[in-house]
Amino acid sequence: MPMASDEIETRLKRAFPDATIVVDDLAGDGDHYKVRISAAAFAGLTRVRQHKLVYEALGGAMGGELHALALETLTPP
Repeated sequence: MPMASDEIETRLKRAFPDATIVVDDLAGDGDHYKVRISAAAFAGLTRVRQHKLVYEALGGAMGGELHALALETLTPP
């Protein structure tokens, strides 16, 4: 069963309480999302490490509940 966009946002907010998060359903099928997340926790980390933290926050949903996820990770100004 696909993961709803509000569930993605909830899991990310739990891991990154200060984050600004935008979740877009790219195909309208609940299976292909783009997430733009800006969090202080990403400061000083490589893009790869930032993405790994996001995947960890999603609790292993990639490849199961989430088929495709385009990530844009940022640090707040």
